[in-house]
Amino acid sequence: MRRNWRKIKNLEQLIKKNELTQSQETKQSNLQNALASDLDENITALRSIYENCSDVVFRSFLIEGKDKAVLLYIEGLSNIEELNDNVLIPLMKKSEEQQSNKQTDQQSDSSTSFSEKKISVSNIKEVQSFSDVINQISSGNPVILIDQKDRGFSVALAKWEKRAIEEPSAESVVRGPREGFIESIGVNIALLRRKIRSPKLKMEEMELGCLTKTSVVLSYIDGVAEQTLIDEAKNRLNRIDIDGILESSYIEEFIEDNPYSPFPQVLNSERVDVISSYLLEGHVAILVDGTPFVLVVPTTFYSLMQASEDYYQRPMLSTAIRWLRYLFIVMSLLLPSLYVAILTYHHEMVPTTLLISMAASREPIPFPALVEAFLMEVMFEALREAGLRLPKQIGAAVSIVGALVIGQAAVEAGIVSAPMVMVVALTGIASFSVPRYNAGMALRMLRFPMLILAGILGLLGIMLGIIAIVTHLCTLRSFGVPYLSPMAPMKARDMKDVMVRLPRWAHTSRPHLTGDYNKYREAPDQKPDPTKGGE
Repeated sequence: MRRNWRKIKNLEQLIKKNELTQSQETKQSNLQNALASDLDENITALRSIYENCSDVVFRSFLIEGKDKAVLLYIEGLSNIEELNDNVLIPLMKKSEEQQSNKQTDQQSDSSTSFSEKKISVSNIKEVQSFSDVINQISSGNPVILIDQKDRGFSVALAKWEKRAIEEPSAESVVRGPREGFIESIGVNIALLRRKIRSPKLKMEEMELGCLTKTSVVLSYIDGVAEQTLIDEAKNRLNRIDIDGILESSYIEEFIEDNPYSPFPQVLNSERVDVISSYLLEGHVAILVDGTPFVLVVPTTFYSLMQASEDYYQRPMLSTAIRWLRYLFIVMSLLLPSLYVAILTYHHEMVPTTLLISMAASREPIPFPALVEAFLMEVMFEALREAGLRLPKQIGAAVSIVGALVIGQAAVEAGIVSAPMVMVVALTGIASFSVPRYNAGMALRMLRFPMLILAGILGLLGIMLGIIAIVTHLCTLRSFGVPYLSPMAPMKARDMKDVMVRLPRWAHTSRPHLTGDYNKYREAPDQKPDPTKGGE
């Protein structure tokens, strides 16, 4: 009896599942159907689609007191005041010519007359299917359906709350623009248009996400970006088939060349000037609605190590800071490993006085240098994550006080030595100099295998680790562009903005990414010279 009851229960569940699947398939097929001429039939179909959706409003009214119509919109996404003043009131008001001139009534049946004479809104579109209606009202644009018409009208009156334009906290500068992208893609496009005012700046929009219907815009400068690169970016975006896109990182994971590499192959930024500069160099930008982070492809290792402020300071100062940044990058990757290797295998490399001091500080420590370094590195990363996740008012204080208190207590308790605390602290400070957060995370991740190699093989292990990392970087590509370009392969013409930053007047040519390209971006021979006369 119990087995039979289970079989009956499973059969009932299977029947319910099949019915649910059939109903969902029926709804999906109904979305592609064209609108009917009968208004009641359209309303019934839309109410079944938006079943249990209390925020969807169906506002019935009469156009000029005679034609039945309904206004559809979602609360919170549409501008209600403009909707009342420019749509409902003009449509519901009876015209004086209605009874005197029948010809006017016949002309008013056309969609052109309806949109031009009765609705005082700049942008009106025709919608002909249920899917068009759903897309428009989901974007905040109210839709008007009229009886005896097999099409509706979408009114561009979208309005929702958005964040004010402000400086990105992760990419702040001393000198430079203070504006950054926000979560509204329309505002972000306008910010780019404000920087690059040429009609050659193209914006190609597409929708990604079966459920979210997220707007994604591919931006490039026609005649500057290589057509092969543009086509490749379009192909990779069109291949994405997912139910939802909530942030640009979703797209980044689908379009990168090597998903198993710790190094990012797609650059992201919140700054308008950074994205504009890459567009002017021939790159392609990808804007995603709902996030302030804009993607740039292709990218290189050296692009990730450049800060926007490098181009707003004097060239010699920017070059010095860039060299200091590269030194800190090497320190953040190798300093703990070098300390462990030298302390474990290569005592002869340390001066005698310093070696005696370090041996005295390590005498009460029960762990080898490798375990000691691992403990401190894990603790430092935990404190960093705690500082990021805690509220801003207490996050910085907790991370700094926690590092001081825990470090001092660990030294006094004889768990770690004072030199190891200094090494880990210097490594953490050096890692903060990486301009891009995702590139800094890659270096933080690689620090641990480098520690293991140093603890097992000493300096030989560090050399093997460096060879493996450089080999991996040489094999990486970003949309077909070598990751270490223009240094490997060497392109002397593009080395003006890699290890050094030459003056602005020396950047006469654009970086050569791939294929044919628009070579020159400024006139030659513009070096400042007081002896030159004006023309």
